[in-house]
Amino acid sequence: MSTPDPPTARIAPSDRMPPWLPRAVLMILAMIAGFRLLGWTLDQLRTLLIDLLLAFFLALAFEPAVDRLARRGMRRGLATGIAFVVVFLACAGFVALVGSLLIDQIVELARNLPDYVDSLVAWANRTFDTELTVEEIQDDLFKDSGTVQGYAQTVADNALGFSAAIVGGVFQLFTIALFTFYFTAEGPRMRRAVCSLLPPERQGEVLRGWEIAIDKTGGYLYSRAALALISAFAHYIAFLVLDVPYAVPLALWVGLISQFVPTVGTYIAIVLPALIALTVSPLTVLWVVLFATAYQQFENYLLHPRITARTVEIHPAVAFGAVIAGASLLGVVGALVAIPVAATAQAFVGSYLHRYAVPQHHLTPDETRPPREPGRLSRLWRRGQDQKRNSR
Repeated sequence: MSTPDPPTARIAPSDRMPPWLPRAVLMILAMIAGFRLLGWTLDQLRTLLIDLLLAFFLALAFEPAVDRLARRGMRRGLATGIAFVVVFLACAGFVALVGSLLIDQIVELARNLPDYVDSLVAWANRTFDTELTVEEIQDDLFKDSGTVQGYAQTVADNALGFSAAIVGGVFQLFTIALFTFYFTAEGPRMRRAVCSLLPPERQGEVLRGWEIAIDKTGGYLYSRAALALISAFAHYIAFLVLDVPYAVPLALWVGLISQFVPTVGTYIAIVLPALIALTVSPLTVLWVVLFATAYQQFENYLLHPRITARTVEIHPAVAFGAVIAGASLLGVVGALVAIPVAATAQAFVGSYLHRYAVPQHHLTPDETRPPREPGRLSRLWRRGQDQKRNSR
């Protein structure tokens, strides 16, 4: 007699795995893998993306000049080439002037180095009551040949790395220039291609934002160029009066660095002229610093508001915060494009905001018009109103 099979346990429908759970797990894993792959791709392409961003904003700066030439019947590619040649010649001239100044100073330093060493040894003997000589220092320095060889090897390795960095920097500049040329020359075609992917109601907003970006970026760079020229001319006159050598390259250095290096450019620009003025006299250094400080105040309160009033209307605090944020995100490139980006965003958002009149209040005074004392009739009327309220 066979024994019956034990009854199999049945799983209740509520205890079964939902049919959508495996698919959801696979979808989540696929999303995680996709995000990881996207992050890795962006990290590998970070340099190229930064170059494209900088090229895009440079193209926005070139747009007004190229458009003006194109409206006169010139082909857009030729107009872009002419604008590039002008900018290249200006940059090459600036580099040549500053480079000649740097080379002359290095040659002068090498020529006077023995005198500087003798003066330094004499000062050390007087100050610390020692009897050092240049020959003893040379013997102690070159006694250990292994140290000297190791130092020479380190310098050679750094020179090789520095050469590779220069080659990489030149290639990166060429890449930025190439994309800038394409973005500028093919600007209308690129905008048509972008708008063709959008519905008609969105195309107007994109073109409007693009136009605001061109106006703000071009206005920012052109206003900075005007301020740089005025600053260079003023400092050139000052350097001539103070008899500071290399007045032309130093004036160009101050004008360009103070205007195109955000936030700290003013302080960096005056260091080189002060060092060169130190070869004349300490009093000349003081006059150079005083003139640079006075001119900066004149520029901040008179020149800058008038020149940038119709180009980049942005509060200094907002500009400073934008530069810090841009530098934190993208380094030097972020600091350079931060102010045009902030001005564009402010103008674009402001075009969609409606502003209302603010009532008179002591917490919100109208600073554009100074408060005036009430006239005689107003005072008499207010006095009569006060008497009526008191009599009640």
